[in-house]
Amino acid sequence: MLMVKSQHNAWLHATASILVMLVAAFFRLSPGEWCWMVIAIMAVWTAEALNTALEFLADVASPEFHPLVEKAKDVAAGAVLISAGGSVIIALLILGPYILKYVSQVK
Repeated sequence: MLMVKSQHNAWLHATASILVMLVAAFFRLSPGEWCWMVIAIMAVWTAEALNTALEFLADVASPEFHPLVEKAKDVAAGAVLISAGGSVIIALLILGPYILKYVSQVK
């Protein structure tokens, strides 16, 4: 769990992952819906792990500032952002109807 200890965004991903899984469990998603949720969460964690590994390697390879290393880190961080954005869309598509139905019944 070096990633969670060393990367602030990993804490955000962990919190979001737990929250989404709790909401999904509350609404008793179908197995197919669970599959999509797990794939989305795994995509974010995989991108975050690769980003963290690239950052560690880049820091060792080039301890001094180098503009190309900075660009590589930015691209890797962008991959995390893309996967997180896609995961949010998947979560909204799956959980959105459940949440709307629940909110309309509470009123």
